[in-house]
Amino acid sequence: MKTILVVDDSHIMRNIVKNIFSDLKIPCQFLEAANGKIALQLLENNKVNLIFLDWNMPEMDGMEFLKRAKSMPDYKDTPVVMVTSEAARYSVIEALQNGAADYIVKPINEKVFKEKISELDF
Repeated sequence: MKTILVVDDSHIMRNIVKNIFSDLKIPCQFLEAANGKIALQLLENNKVNLIFLDWNMPEMDGMEFLKRAKSMPDYKDTPVVMVTSEAARYSVIEALQNGAADYIVKPINEKVFKEKISELDF
């Protein structure tokens, strides 16, 4: 079974992501983190197949987490999807240049989210 890491300081947003996967009937398990610092600890102790990542979080933001995760040999090829309110073009470009596989702007449109998941061939 594949494991998805959902990194967002909002418990509600983490639940939204999990509920969409439940609706799609994709068998997977979830790990959750409220910031990048906790998420890095989870990566060190678990095998994760996909990461959904918020940008703005306390302690360690999403961009710092993205850079660190992509520098880890086990996670350099793991897809990371930014799910954030950072909608500026330069933010999207920065995320993609640092290894994000895709970018979804909040509030989440469930149809768009499902399309992005299918594009990842997860």
